Amino acid sequence: MPGFPVLSRAEYLDAPDAVAKRLLGSLLVRRFEGKRLAGRIVEVEAYFGLDDPAAHAFAGKTERNAVLFGPPGFAYVYFIYGMHFCLNISCEPQGKAGSLLLRALEPVEGLSTMARLRGLPKQARPRLIS
Repeated sequence: MPGFPVLSRAEYLDAPDAVAKRLLGSLLVRRFEGKRLAGRIVEVEAYFGLDDPAAHAFAGKTERNAVLFGPPGFAYVYFIYGMHFCLNISCEPQGKAGSLLLRALEPVEGLSTMARLRGLPKQARPRLIS
């Protein structure tokens, strides 16, 4: 979106709690079928890798969670409870497995496409899409 900077990978080098605060209010933007979809990040969880029993990296590096130990600013997506995809972002320097879970977005652009993808009516209220 015009006027909004794209965050560099260096923005994700800090501890998960610091990066989470930085991301709140930012926009997550995706191009899909030639249209731009955007949502404002309104809820984030911070995970502290090997020191955090709730983190996917807690048990150590595996093939599945290796991205969390890699360079900062990369997506880690997984399917949970047979019904939800979760988006995490790696943070901290390479080799240290901090991450963020994006828990909630406020839809701000491309709402009719988002509604269709969720199986909702084209004019669905934004709170039903998020």
